[in-house]
Amino acid sequence: MTRFAVIAPPFHSHLRALEALSQALIGRGHEVVFVQQADVGTALRLSAAGFVAVGAGSHPPGAMAAIVARAARPGGPRGLGRVIADMAASTDMLCREVPGVLSALAVDAVIADQMEPAGALVAEHLDLPYVSVACALPFNREPLVPLPVMPWAYRATPWAEQLNLHSTRVYDRLMRPHGAVIARHCERLGVPVRAHLGECLSPLLQLSQTTAIFDFPRVALPAHFHHVGPLRLPVEAEPPLEVSIDPRRPLVFASLGTLQGDRLGLFRRIVRACRRLDAQVLVAHCGGLDRAGVRRLERDGADWVMDFAPQRAVLARAQAVVTHAGLNTVLDAFAAGVPMLALPIAFDQPGVAARVAYQGAGLRLGHRWASQRRIGQALRRLLDDPTFASRAASVGDSVRQAGGAARAAMLTERAVSAGEPVTEAEHAA
Repeated sequence: MTRFAVIAPPFHSHLRALEALSQALIGRGHEVVFVQQADVGTALRLSAAGFVAVGAGSHPPGAMAAIVARAARPGGPRGLGRVIADMAASTDMLCREVPGVLSALAVDAVIADQMEPAGALVAEHLDLPYVSVACALPFNREPLVPLPVMPWAYRATPWAEQLNLHSTRVYDRLMRPHGAVIARHCERLGVPVRAHLGECLSPLLQLSQTTAIFDFPRVALPAHFHHVGPLRLPVEAEPPLEVSIDPRRPLVFASLGTLQGDRLGLFRRIVRACRRLDAQVLVAHCGGLDRAGVRRLERDGADWVMDFAPQRAVLARAQAVVTHAGLNTVLDAFAAGVPMLALPIAFDQPGVAARVAYQGAGLRLGHRWASQRRIGQALRRLLDDPTFASRAASVGDSVRQAGGAARAAMLTERAVSAGEPVTEAEHAA
């Protein structure tokens, strides 16, 4: 039995993925404890996992709401600066407080989300094996692959390589406050100094929710990097879809995720576009809208408006999905073979949308310029041209076959018990 500690950002999409991995590890006889600010304890759903709160002074109960609100609407440069400051403050707090907690818990290994470098730094400081998990797009850097936050597609040309180089320099300048925290704690903890997230990855095992087919072409991933596909709880854990769908009319699923589900204006344009197409539309706002907003969408013509919908059950019945291009929704859409209209808003969503378009499995529009007319035109193309659904189904084959949480748990167990990297060749054997 191994006792794992999970160190991750306090965002629902990351927590849900890591809970699925944790459940699979618990099912294999291990123990898992999440370590984060107090509010994360109420956000967790996996009762079988433990939780220890840290950061009582800097991140007291109730603090997470403001952090999430700033992340949901970063706005211009000043707002983006506040989001980066929040990231830096979280990493600083975890690097200061987690080492003592993990020692007291007698933790054997760490599961470190790629987006929170404290997991890697603390694990190395304590000489613990650790696994890096990319719940969002992988931050492994390659010259020809745009950073996850960049909106353009892969091109194997010198010009594209220069574009990626210069955009990476701009990104690193913006992230200097976070990089400074990483470098300072590296020195304090006595581990090799790093400057950015891409340098805080496990030498033992790296897991990604993506698949090789979905991601842009890569040539420099380490042998211990594994595409395991979506980390999900069993579909049986989701509630059933209890709505009556008209099989004679197409169904469009609209979701903007847990952080952007309050964008009523964008939802209204989506609903009105679907109404003009005589398509049914189910909106999941993830708790972002109040009752007045829900009624407004219903008056606009939404067939169903829910806070949370059983996403995989909806996608099994849908002919198209309108999404913010969050990785979890996109991977579930691929698994169901459903073409997508991507309206990226923040974080790695531009990069996810670029990959959807690159695969020919959907279309993308900037959310600020996504008028009712443009949304309607894009949805009409997705519904009328079977090529999009065919491409989505093709990528979906790789998603369904990637192994998910069960394979991720097996690889994690094997790497930690062996104390050495597990390569794809070894796994195949």
